[in-house]
Amino acid sequence: MTIAAAENRQKATLQITGMTCAACSARIEKRLNKVEGIERASVNLAAEKATVIFEPGIVSIEQIIQSVEKIGYGAAPFQEAPDAAEKERERRAKEIRHQTINFLVALLFTLPIFIEAMILMPLMIHTVLMEPWLQAILATIVQFGPGYQFYKRAWSNVRHGTANMDVLVVLGTTAAWGYSLYHTLVPPGDLYFEAGAVVITLVLLGKVLEAVAKGRTSEAIKKLLGMQAKSARILRNGEELTLPIEQVMPGDLVLVRPGEKVPVDGEIVEGHSAVDESMLTGESLPVDKGPGDAVAGATLNKHGSFVFRATKVGSETALAQIVRMVEEAQGSKAPIQALADKISGIFVPAVLGIALVTFLGWGLVTSDWAGGLKAAIAVLVIACPCSLGLATPTAIMVGTGRGAELGILFKGGEHLERAEKVQAVILDKTGTITKGEPELTDLVPAPGASSDELLLVAAAAERTSEHPLASAIVKGAGERGLTLPTVTEFTAIPGHGIEASVEGRRVLVGNRRLMERESIPVEALLGDLERLEGEGKTAMLVAAGGLALGIIAVADTIKPTSREAVETLKAMGIQVAMLTGDNVRTAQAIARQVGIDQVLAEVLPDQKAAEVAKLKDRGLVVAMVGD
Repeated sequence: MTIAAAENRQKATLQITGMTCAACSARIEKRLNKVEGIERASVNLAAEKATVIFEPGIVSIEQIIQSVEKIGYGAAPFQEAPDAAEKERERRAKEIRHQTINFLVALLFTLPIFIEAMILMPLMIHTVLMEPWLQAILATIVQFGPGYQFYKRAWSNVRHGTANMDVLVVLGTTAAWGYSLYHTLVPPGDLYFEAGAVVITLVLLGKVLEAVAKGRTSEAIKKLLGMQAKSARILRNGEELTLPIEQVMPGDLVLVRPGEKVPVDGEIVEGHSAVDESMLTGESLPVDKGPGDAVAGATLNKHGSFVFRATKVGSETALAQIVRMVEEAQGSKAPIQALADKISGIFVPAVLGIALVTFLGWGLVTSDWAGGLKAAIAVLVIACPCSLGLATPTAIMVGTGRGAELGILFKGGEHLERAEKVQAVILDKTGTITKGEPELTDLVPAPGASSDELLLVAAAAERTSEHPLASAIVKGAGERGLTLPTVTEFTAIPGHGIEASVEGRRVLVGNRRLMERESIPVEALLGDLERLEGEGKTAMLVAAGGLALGIIAVADTIKPTSREAVETLKAMGIQVAMLTGDNVRTAQAIARQVGIDQVLAEVLPDQKAAEVAKLKDRGLVVAMVGD
């Protein structure tokens, strides 16, 4: 059961069963909000869940469940069991199968009646299908076979003094069936067997589509849950044990090897590596990690091995919190949905009233009580609040679910609706405007050297390095078809670069400080070095055998769609700004390429919220895209 405390209040999530339309969810919500001790209750028809904020000293979970059951619906604490997602999938699949079979059976027996009434009769083609007794048999099978579920739910509602869509369907179709059966057995008259059968068949088709839609809305959460590792290597008493992720406990020492996913959240105690945290932060560049650094479950270890101490497991991990946030967003109500729910709550009684007035009015004015009955039946069978109450929450669930697949997390339906009013968009740089992956961009050979020689030597030296910039250089050499020579020695020089031995030559790749330290003249290259740095690129000097070979530049290049996206936003009248922790020169170079005029650079993560607040203080509705 999902319960979260907040001061003296608690929040509980309940699984609700038996709801068929928006009138059902509105009724449960109204009932719960009247219970003493419940501060706020929200029922989501599409998710079949209720979120209740209550004071435990006044009302208990058991009493809340009893309140739901008293009005004819089922309720149970929502269980966050390890196999909950699988059980939910099975339940959804079973519901789809059940409704599909009902629909196909109804369709099979409805088609003959429909063909006779709508095609053969107008053409005056006489067949056995015109026999009233045959139509009665076919219609009765549909009415009380596939249609039995409507009677069952309608009776449950009426028994508890309420009415929902099922009551409308049952009253309308039973009236049409009963009227036709009367004229089959007693005096001849008009038959409307096809009316009731077609309505039941179409409503069942709606149930199939509804069940499929509900199943699809959980796809994003399934994908998020699929990101996590299935097992973990635990170090206990000097032994390495491979255990299911559910058995990892806080305090366990976990070993992670290159290419493996981090199983749970924790803190590194031994080893160094670069971890790809893009699924969590959006930053595609791996983050260097060492003892004392935090790691998050479901992130990918790129290079070295490390041991970390588990600190958060199960529902406490960062990924679990993201999943919970998506679920809460899918279950939240947008302002327009509140209006839809309010209308749905009074819809069924209003329709029953209109049908009664239609019957009495028609009969009293024209004395044609049969015609009045037909008109009243028409009112009942065409009135169905299902689409009204299901469309909005389903749209929110699909929208937030699709957003989660694309890396966009909505905190709730109101934020999704409010997005339409955005006046200013602030974009992060790395991984948002740019690809987040460094690429080889420039080769500037020194006098007497060639581009191929420069790249060949630099890539050979960097091949054994695990740094992301080194990977970009090696990848660039591979794309040019260069065969790299063997490296016999390699040394990383912190803050300066690297040193390696390539085919007997001592090779240096690094910054100006490294060249000055080794007394290698690079004055002829400084102009190009400054130019490349001014373009926002990471430029590295390369030397071999005591002589400068040239400059090799790597950059996080912009995405092909970034400029178009910025232009589209501007065309919509939306202000666009870039907010980044990078230096001013790099930030402005990237901004120029995509057409952004407002640039806020060298802003630390904890200062970004303050910059957003400044725009909001100017009365603007602001969206932040990035970290």
